[in-house]
Order: sequence, then structure tokens, then C-alpha cells
Amino acid sequence: MANGNFPRNLPILDGKNCDKWCKQMKVVFEYQDVWDLVKLGVDSLVENPSEAQTTAYKESNKKYFTALFIIHQCVDAANFEIVGEAESSKVAWENLEKAYAGDGKVKKVRLQTHKQQCELLQMEEKEEVGAFFIKVMALVNQMKNYGESATNQSVVEKILRYLLPKFDHVVVAIEESKNLADMSIQELQGSLKAHEQRMKERSGEKNSEVALLAQSNNKDKRDKGK
Repeated sequence: MANGNFPRNLPILDGKNCDKWCKQMKVVFEYQDVWDLVKLGVDSLVENPSEAQTTAYKESNKKYFTALFIIHQCVDAANFEIVGEAESSKVAWENLEKAYAGDGKVKKVRLQTHKQQCELLQMEEKEEVGAFFIKVMALVNQMKNYGESATNQSVVEKILRYLLPKFDHVVVAIEESKNLADMSIQELQGSLKAHEQRMKERSGEKNSEVALLAQSNNKDKRDKGK
């Protein structure tokens, strides 16, 4: 049965966040137990239905319009024009898909654009591992949204190629000691972050040593000047 306790902060489609909004909405629909109805619609009531069939149909129809109500609450004024005339949640959802997904040619162009961005991607100097992974995964997810079937191994290999030269010896060690087909993205991120932390600690130790040496040299100069 649909859950009447809606989340307080529902996602709002504003025209710039379609991919993220769709993922969030699917979770909301699943939580309300109406996702199947949004995708498939409600079957028509059979002729001469039994009391149980009539009751089941009414319940499904109620949930169906609950889903439409949710969609109305989760779009801005401009996007309400796309769904406002829809008589069912299925039609409203399909209208939004058509409006934002475009036809096959548009999707191919967008996928190609994301692929080119992915090929040109490089880790920036001073960029931390965590921020870099967020950037890579955002681009990978965008490509998946337009039909790209990126395997876990292909993503791991891409990340290893995009890292800064200071990670080269870590990359070699990972490639020689790990089976990339079995390595998760989370495992790779953990290994790189651990290495990054060690480099920071060593850099901090070196800076401390340099500071101590400078202090010692200054003291020697002062002592000689006396």
C-alpha cells in the first residue's frame, strides 16, 4: 500500500538535474510502492469483476494517482507544463523521458560528447584522490545514462591512466599484484587514498626537518656573530 509519509525534502526537477532527479524519483517511487505502476500502468478492470477484483483495481488506481501526485510535487513550474495534462503517472513519466532523453540521435551525440570528455580527463595538480574519484564517477554515470555499458574493470583501468605521475609506482604495483577484473572501484580508491595520506605525512616530516635545519643554521650564524 502506498506510504502517505512523504520525505520532507522531495527532489525538484528544474531542467538542469534530470539524471540525478530520475534516480532520486525511482527511490521515492519504490518507497511508496508505486514504481511498477509508473512503468507499466494499471490493467483495465475485467468484465463482470468479482468484489475482490474490484477492490484490487480501486487500490491500484489509488496508488496510480498517488504516483501522479508525487510527480506534480517534484517538478518546477516549467516542467509542470509537460506533466500537468497527463491523466496518469505512466504518461507523465513518459512525457518527461521524451522531453529530456531526446531521440536516439541526440542520445548518441551526448554520449559521444561525454566519451570525449572522458578521454581528455586528467587528474589535476594538487587535486585529492577523493575529489578526483567523484569527478570520474560523475562522468561515467552520465555515459551510462546515455547507453554506455562501462564495466567495473574498464573504470578501474581509466582511473589508473588518469592519475598524476606521482602515483606511477603505485599504479605499477597495483597492476602487477592485482587482478583488475576483480578489483572494485572502492578498493582502488582506498589504496590510492592510503598512499596519498602517506605522501602527505612524509611531506610534513620533510617540512619539519627543513624548518629545524633552518632554525639550527640561524642559531649557528647568531652564535658566530657574537
